[in-house]
Amino acid sequence: MQEFILAIDQGTTGTTALLINQKLEIAAKTNHEFRQIYPQAGWVEHDLNDIWQSTLLAISDVLKKAAISGNQIAAIGITNQRETTCLWEKKTGKPLANAIVWQCRRTASICETLKKQKKEDLFRNKTGLVLDPYFSGTKMKWLLDKDPHLYHRAQKNEVIFGTIDSFLVSKLTNNASFVTDASNASRTLLMNLKTLQWDEELLDILKIPREILPEIKSSSEIYGKTKGVEGLPDGIPISGIAGDQQAALFGQACFEPGHAKCTYGTGSFLLANIGSKIIHSKNNLITTVAWKLKDDVTYALEGSAFIAGAAVQWLRDGLGIIRDASEMEALATSVTDTQGVVFVPALTGLGAPYWKSHARGMISGLTRGTTKAHLARAALEGIAFENHDLAQAMQKDMKREISLLKVDGGASQNNFLMQFQSDLLKKVMIRPKTIETTAIGAACLAGLAIGFWKDLSDIQNAWQKDKAFTPKMSDQDRTKHLESWQHAIRQCLA
Repeated sequence: MQEFILAIDQGTTGTTALLINQKLEIAAKTNHEFRQIYPQAGWVEHDLNDIWQSTLLAISDVLKKAAISGNQIAAIGITNQRETTCLWEKKTGKPLANAIVWQCRRTASICETLKKQKKEDLFRNKTGLVLDPYFSGTKMKWLLDKDPHLYHRAQKNEVIFGTIDSFLVSKLTNNASFVTDASNASRTLLMNLKTLQWDEELLDILKIPREILPEIKSSSEIYGKTKGVEGLPDGIPISGIAGDQQAALFGQACFEPGHAKCTYGTGSFLLANIGSKIIHSKNNLITTVAWKLKDDVTYALEGSAFIAGAAVQWLRDGLGIIRDASEMEALATSVTDTQGVVFVPALTGLGAPYWKSHARGMISGLTRGTTKAHLARAALEGIAFENHDLAQAMQKDMKREISLLKVDGGASQNNFLMQFQSDLLKKVMIRPKTIETTAIGAACLAGLAIGFWKDLSDIQNAWQKDKAFTPKMSDQDRTKHLESWQHAIRQCLA
């Protein structure tokens, strides 16, 4: 009996495999980390062979952990780090270069050149994105510009460029399927938001041959079937794909316009469902495809802060003030306030709504009385302040309030952070029982394609709440906090 959907959550630091049943319960979960490669300051790469091996290990281990065989898997759903850019040989599946990771800033000069050429509005109007090294298109251009032989092979249709979802589908199908879904394609600077097709004008500007890009599909359909995958039988349908943040929005059952979720991971990502009509942001957010189901497209507004949980990692690994991330909440709540310390966590630049790639992190208000507890509290508050700015920009663009806000990701387990966030936003925030919503979303998309769930109401009914956070802070205190933050941001941007 096929009782489970296998969700592959291919993230920035590791690959997670989860087995999910019809009640949206996780029967088993395993994770395998892989190397982070830093060739020089500001550059981040992954070895695609490392990613594939971590995927195989995660699949093998999750089957062992659940004590089931691959024959009990009904379908596979994939969710992935989105803008990370891959290049591999079409015939053999052999990687031809390290993947350039979404965090990598090496294409800043390409983006600046395009801005000087007055191309920014063209890209924004067609793709909903800003010209920033974050996105995939300039990463592709950099790889092709660097290697003329590679460009020649690309023109001969011998290589494939794609995001991680495309690479994994290719590997799982023994190089039979070269596809991506609309949510991932919308992160490349190359897909037209209206047509949901690769845009010839943008491809020409970046000098990227159309032939090397995967076919854009919906987020829930059968893209191919497993073949020759170690540990899995042939013939399992791969039937769901979504970028990680869109998958989390789906997994949180945010199916109505105005519903939003915030994921607290390495960075923090706030997405709001805006329905079937495109809203072009006037407040430095981006417009993206949330998902496509058959012929129906749902769009989202997105704001991303590059550093959230990574700030906690820095306090642990860089400063050594904690040994484990689990210590943060107790340390932060051991003091009643930050004693005026404000932490702007721009450790890799500022994302939305500022988009200042050269901004750097800042801690202000230090005195001789400052302790590691004050720094810990300021770091958590800094994460919440960033998301407050994102939410304000989003509501201005939507011309409406966020009507429902759900939270997920590892740092959503930090009750202090969640309460402070609720206080700043003056909104009730709901945390689900299962915070692995990215994987849940991928599983749901895969299951819908094969009838594992019959419709969205099945998923909505299976979703369960863990805890609601209700705002408690006075307006006076809230205003004081926000004024301190805004002063620090002005200094950071100066």
